[in-house]
Amino acid sequence: MPRPREREPGAEPLDLLAARYGVATSYEPSPGRTVRAEPAAVVAVLAALGVDASTPDAIRAALTAREAELRERLLPPTLVAWAPVGPVGPVASGEPVAPVEPSPELVSPPLGALEKLAGLPTGTRLWVRTEQGDAAGWVVPEASGGCGAPGTSEAAGVSGASGDGVGGPRLPLGVHEVGAEAPDGRRAQAYLVVAPERMPAPGERAHGLLVQLYSLLSRRSWGMGDLGDLADLAAWSGRALGTGFVQVNPLHASVPGGPGGPTDPSPYRPSSRRFPDPVHLRVEDIPEYVYLAPEARQEAAELLARAAILRQGVLNEGALIDRDAVWALKSRALELLREVPLSPGRRAAYCDFLAEQGEPLEAYATWCALAERYGSDWPSWPSPLRDPASPGTARARAGLMERIDFHCWLGWLTDAQLAAAQRAALDAGMAIGLVHDLAVGVHPGGADAWARREFFAAGMSVGAPPDAFSADGQDWGLPPWRPDALAASGYAPFRDLLRGLLRHAGALRIDHVMGLFRLWWVPAGRPPTEGAYVHYDADAMLAVLALEAHRAGAAVIGEDLGTVAPGVREALAARGVLGTSVLWFERDWDGTGRPLPPDRWRADCLATVTTHDLPPTAARLSGEHIRLHQRLGLLTGPLSRATAEGAAETGEWLAVLARLGLLPGGRGARGEEEKIRAVYRFLARTPARMVGVWLPDAVGDRRPQNVPGTWRTYPNWRLPIADATGRAVTLEELAASPRLHRLMAELRGL
Repeated sequence: MPRPREREPGAEPLDLLAARYGVATSYEPSPGRTVRAEPAAVVAVLAALGVDASTPDAIRAALTAREAELRERLLPPTLVAWAPVGPVGPVASGEPVAPVEPSPELVSPPLGALEKLAGLPTGTRLWVRTEQGDAAGWVVPEASGGCGAPGTSEAAGVSGASGDGVGGPRLPLGVHEVGAEAPDGRRAQAYLVVAPERMPAPGERAHGLLVQLYSLLSRRSWGMGDLGDLADLAAWSGRALGTGFVQVNPLHASVPGGPGGPTDPSPYRPSSRRFPDPVHLRVEDIPEYVYLAPEARQEAAELLARAAILRQGVLNEGALIDRDAVWALKSRALELLREVPLSPGRRAAYCDFLAEQGEPLEAYATWCALAERYGSDWPSWPSPLRDPASPGTARARAGLMERIDFHCWLGWLTDAQLAAAQRAALDAGMAIGLVHDLAVGVHPGGADAWARREFFAAGMSVGAPPDAFSADGQDWGLPPWRPDALAASGYAPFRDLLRGLLRHAGALRIDHVMGLFRLWWVPAGRPPTEGAYVHYDADAMLAVLALEAHRAGAAVIGEDLGTVAPGVREALAARGVLGTSVLWFERDWDGTGRPLPPDRWRADCLATVTTHDLPPTAARLSGEHIRLHQRLGLLTGPLSRATAEGAAETGEWLAVLARLGLLPGGRGARGEEEKIRAVYRFLARTPARMVGVWLPDAVGDRRPQNVPGTWRTYPNWRLPIADATGRAVTLEELAASPRLHRLMAELRGL
């Protein structure tokens, strides 16, 4: 949080107070148009941050207190120092420093950054304790043109810590604790994130597949795609198609259904983003499966037979994917497997997993066990159980240890199969392997919101203000993180989340990556139009992301579609975050408005034709997506007008493809398949580092996986991959599809 500025002449006290807490009192839905946020919404957002702005007197008192706090503060809660991971000297918040020896893990001291960010007075004593347990101390010298003077360091155990003319200790990459004591007796403690200044980049250009895992059924699936299918898809496509990656939907743990209704099938509103959902397990691949006792084996065979019925219903009878039915069968099978004793080696591996995951896993498993007894919405639980740290919860935990251990065990099994899928991808020659997806938030009644509720803003929901895409705004029903709580913890929950997701990933896609900078908070009970933007410390969020991505050796892709604030894409690109470029949206918006030629696309991106929220390419080319929107009541005007506009857009792109020689037969070419191949030929002409093929496009699927705003009227997140006739297609059929192979051949030369 920056130091308070001089009060702007004529600024309202509420505006000033909001600015001191990073709350915006206006926004721009389009360039040059500014809309004021509702004052009541700003007051409600401030209240969620623990600030009373309910009356003019309260606003003045809160503003005076906040400005005094910022003025007297020695250190902000979290500091950031950026460093190149190579032989060049580091950069710590812009301070020039001398070169250091080539080492990817050592950077120069953050002393200059501390002085610059906090305005530390001469004589302030500083200390640091690294993640690795080493410690150092030094004193802020008088201005001397550098970060310190020889002899000022009092360091021990940190490389390069002696007074050497550079100005103190060199620190490893990591999140370290720092402290300061000023000559006037003021003290402060904070966190210092020392991060590589750029995310890891993909090596060679790569093409890959984009797929919603639940929609990918094989002849071994239990009614929905699973991690065995994912491993098989990666192994086959890497070897047979030369793909470099497979991107999947978020595999986060869902909020289980109950008497009130089925499980929410959306992968973007999970119970926990930290742990994967065991519904994705391939039961037969669990080593204990072959050691089932005879009676248990007989029951398992019956479960397999029932799973085959589910699978055949989806593949042959047009049934929707039924996540709850699948889990009912798998959970019973897993209960049977639980009775098989682990071998000594397997037991040791499980214990290592428990030790490694620690308290976050126990808290997640505790929520799962409590949800089995009290329902999956923790605010409705008995009062003592709503607090994970209460004595009542401790007593309940003691009585549920068997079920808690069961859910920890499921987490271990799922983690192992995720690891196997990534190994299969890399063994098949993929340069990247699995690309996992991070949803923007979690369900308010789920495990994360219960276990770490101090980090979530009570009574708030994430959404979007009114804009060209949604005149009424959007409310996603996801509680936002509190930026002040994140900073005070050194971004501990964000670090933990990223570390878990990157365990078995070659890259990570971040949904709505703009949320690292700001989120639209909607107070409970108010429409999305009555919200306000809350800003996050993007420098710190990006530093934590860069640090964890560096440790995992994984690239980062940001979903930066839609309304993006000025400077955000530039800031992401400067840190090596790849963008997302979707063909239909890539136009010369600052000039002609026409389709952007392939050589003018940005290189640092994942280029795609469509996404899970957009129509498949066959539907767009045929206009089927417009007819679907008409049937769902989503059109805002006459069908004839929408059809004409859609045809004009498609025709414009076909003309571009023909002009570039990518569409044999020219604009009037017949054959949907040839047009789809031409669209992907266009992507191959761009400089994009990654080119993604929406797997349903390879077989002419016309049904979108999700139509936003239609959760009551369209089977979102429940459709299998299908061909042009709507017939479900198995993984085995995909592998043998001539149409798929013809399409993928267009990208083999990337």
